[in-house]
Amino acid sequence: MQKILITGGAGFIGSHVVRRFVTSYPTTQIVNLDALTYAGNLANLTDIESQPNYTFVKGDITDAAFIDELFKTHDFTGVVHLAAESHVDRSISDPMAFVMTNVIGTVNLLNAARIAWKGKEEGRRFYHVSTDEVYGELHDPKEFFVETTSYDPRSPYSASKASSDHFVRAYHNTYKLPVVISNCSNNYGPNHFPEKLIPLMINNIQNNKPLPVYGKGENVRDWLYVEDHARAIDLIYHEGVNGETYNIGGCNEWKNLDLVFLLCKVMDEKLGRPEGTSAQLITYVTDRAGHDLRYAIDPSKLMNELGWKPSVTFEEGLEKTVQWYLDNQKWLENVTSGNYQKYYDGMYVDR
Repeated sequence: MQKILITGGAGFIGSHVVRRFVTSYPTTQIVNLDALTYAGNLANLTDIESQPNYTFVKGDITDAAFIDELFKTHDFTGVVHLAAESHVDRSISDPMAFVMTNVIGTVNLLNAARIAWKGKEEGRRFYHVSTDEVYGELHDPKEFFVETTSYDPRSPYSASKASSDHFVRAYHNTYKLPVVISNCSNNYGPNHFPEKLIPLMINNIQNNKPLPVYGKGENVRDWLYVEDHARAIDLIYHEGVNGETYNIGGCNEWKNLDLVFLLCKVMDEKLGRPEGTSAQLITYVTDRAGHDLRYAIDPSKLMNELGWKPSVTFEEGLEKTVQWYLDNQKWLENVTSGNYQKYYDGMYVDR
């Protein structure tokens, strides 16, 4: 029987991947490993927590002894590694946390898999989920990140992810560990922790709070619906080629300010407010240190070789996302704790 370890499976993207694997492959055992830090939330998975092919394990990937024992206890046939510190602002204030989780944690998993799978690599797979931020930033509007784009990380977060990518490739080249890597653009959708742009704005609009926009709001991001990302991960895990990298993008670029205006329009419609009401809450705040201007992914390789493509337009995905948050007020209230509010107040400072 196949047994797949999914790390970070109680987080935003991870919970969607866990749900997809549990429901799509009922004869495959799925072990969800999560440390349940601030962004990990088992409430994301209440609908599948009693499934017979699902097991949750609380643990920290930075604990090498624990990870080694986990691999001895379970004969994993695969790993989908999503556990990571991922918020750029937090990496600026606490870079060592990102080194520990994203670099040391990844190497702990690689070591455990290398030892456990030695001599029986056939049919095994270590899938490392990364980010487009490792490539740096783009200025030419005709330029896109491709799998061969040189790395140029510009924040502690992206530097830690770039380092982990290099270790994954090194273990493939040195130890012949069967690996695949994907680098994705910005995700959005249900269950997103509200420190990130879209859920932050939804929450603040509901509560008539300021909508903090960095700088002039001219930074451009490529937005990917989280369920489309989960589909891509599923496809790459099962059909990708060992040693290869696949870029996953939404083909959907938006300036931050334009996105916020669109979100305000959708929220006004949903809340029955006159159009333009929410936009009055927009507040420009001091720009993030080292804020990259533009990210944009060319997912042609994934589309051409594995047949993937986005399933929803941004407008459709955004409408679904907004409706989910409006329908799940208790989830939102539970994660926006006092500690989160203190962090929020300190991070977004009016100019």
